[in-house]
Order: sequence, then C-alpha cells, then structure tokens
Amino acid sequence: MRIVLATRNAKKVPEMRAILAEAGVEAQVLALDSFPDAPEVPETEPTFTGNALLKARAIAAHTGLPAVADDSGLSVDELKGMPGVLSARWSGRFGEKDQDRANLDLVLDQLADTPAERRGARFVCAAALVMPDGVEVVAEGVLRGRLLRERRGDHGFGYDPVFAPEGHTRTTAEMSPEEKNAISHRGIAFRKLARELAEMI
Repeated sequence: MRIVLATRNAKKVPEMRAILAEAGVEAQVLALDSFPDAPEVPETEPTFTGNALLKARAIAAHTGLPAVADDSGLSVDELKGMPGVLSARWSGRFGEKDQDRANLDLVLDQLADTPAERRGARFVCAAALVMPDGVEVVAEGVLRGRLLRERRGDHGFGYDPVFAPEGHTRTTAEMSPEEKNAISHRGIAFRKLARELAEMI
C-alpha cells in the first residue's frame, strides 16, 4: 500500500512510517517531493480539521493515492483559543526566517501581565486521511500544558521553548524528539489515524 503524506517536510515521513508499523499497517509512505507537480494548498479554513481535509482531498485527487495531511497549532486559554489556525503566521511575518521567534515573542507580550495560574494552553492537531474512493477519516490530538515566561531548550520549533506539558517540568523544546513524539498532539492524532486505517484494511 502506498500513502502520500501531504508535506514537503522529509522528517515527518519516518515518523509516519513508524506509527503505521506500530499499528500493523504495512505501507510505503511518500512525501510530496515524490510528486513535483503536486499543488500547493493554501490553509484557508477556520479550523484545524478543515485545513487538514482541504490538503488531504487535494493531494488524494492529484495522486490517485490515499493521502494524509495535518494542521496544528497553539490555543491559549487567556487569548480565547488564539492563535489557533493562525499559529504559524500570528506575528504577520509568515515565510520569514525569524517567524517562529516573532510569533513566540508576540504571544509572550500578549501574556505579559497574565499570572501563572491563567497561562494554560494546548497544542492541537487534526490529521485527515482521504482515500481515492472518497472515504475520509479525521483524528484529533491534544496536548495540554502551560506557557512559561522564558524560553528553555533548543529542540523542537515554534512555541516549544515556552510550552511545558501537564505533568512535566521541562518544555517540549527540552525533550528529545523521541520523548516529544511519544506525548505530542501530532503523535496522538497520527496514532489514532493509523489505528483507523488498520481497521479499514
């Protein structure tokens, strides 16, 4: 079985392959680099699920293969769930080299006067599988935690340096990739999706 992962991030391919194998699914996982003419799909929906489905549907239609896509971001309690689907472009500097730092700086500035007990947040991921016959499956993963005031750790990306998951004293940027993947919102969503796929085949 061949599955297309709707991303050009090569690091996501071995992660998905391992998760599928864990669920008992034997599959060749392909990144979008295997399809140079695949369309770029803008994330124009107001929800993580909507954006994941948008991308998976477009890539399944283009390749004629099962396609998996995800959308994820940070939802801050004090900001009424924002930045949400705007997480990657919260500072308005999308595509720039320092966009991660700018996004994180803006969130920290917006929470500058917020006490520790009100700094709750969660990482959310929606993962979608679209089959060529039109069958669609969506799974969601959530990792709750709190936002610190100072950056800690050199791993990960985005908001990882200030996000400490519930039950942990370290940020996700202080964890190894293996430790983070074991508890991450993306890992949770993809493992749910893999179990659904295992049942389907």
